[in-house]
Amino acid sequence: MRIEAHAKINLSLDIVGKREDGYHLLEMVMQEIELHDIVEIEKADKGITLSCSKEYIPCNAKNTAYKAAEMMIERCGIDGGVRISIEKNIPVAAGLAGGSTDAAAVIKGMNEVYELGLSLEEMMDLGLRVGADVPYCLVGGTALCSGIGEIVKPLKPFSGVDVLLVKPAFGVSTKDAYMGFELDKVKRHVSTRRLIAAMDIRNLDLVAYNMRNLLENVTLRKHPILKTIKESLSEHGAIGTLMSGSGPTVYGIFSSSEDARKAEGFFRDKYREVILTRTR
Repeated sequence: MRIEAHAKINLSLDIVGKREDGYHLLEMVMQEIELHDIVEIEKADKGITLSCSKEYIPCNAKNTAYKAAEMMIERCGIDGGVRISIEKNIPVAAGLAGGSTDAAAVIKGMNEVYELGLSLEEMMDLGLRVGADVPYCLVGGTALCSGIGEIVKPLKPFSGVDVLLVKPAFGVSTKDAYMGFELDKVKRHVSTRRLIAAMDIRNLDLVAYNMRNLLENVTLRKHPILKTIKESLSEHGAIGTLMSGSGPTVYGIFSSSEDARKAEGFFRDKYREVILTRTR
């Protein structure tokens, strides 16, 4: 079975509280984009075999897709194994849910090939055991995510917007980003409702004005180059720029496809991972 596992960007990320177990309570507008990995899944007699097109990606229990397969076999009482092959196109440790979307694809795929008959809600509950972004990745599209990310409310589609992704040559630990965040020092939270209202009427200028990520300043303090990238995106026609997730990927949204292509050419000369894509 062949599945397209799509990346996401955060159009917003607000942190509204903290649980006793240390997890932060979030309110995020998540948006699926056309950029995707290809995940192929087939039954095996026993065990988990994982292969990946990128040599530097671990193909063992450290891999989120592998963890998802382990969890499915254990929780669903599967008498058998699985072979998983991943063609990796989404940058890793980038704030684009590359690992979570592959895990979601494994859950969907194993549900199909083993004819488990799990509902979307049941798959989301299982996905949360693997990672907080996995429930959203199972739903996809445009959504408001809350809790630790596991409460997913679909929104009106916001497809067809040009997005230029720029990822510098380093990764960011999600855990470190949240550890560096100080909730009591937040002076202004994200205007999530205004952002959604702007998206509903497809007013890109208003969308851009209301895009905000409270983790952005944490990562920018450690990596000032991200501020430079954001400024350069604006100078090259982006009407809005934001860091996705905990970073370090920064993206720009464009009202003009021609401007987006020109900006892509400029950034390709300077950064290794530059991807022009669209919302879907």
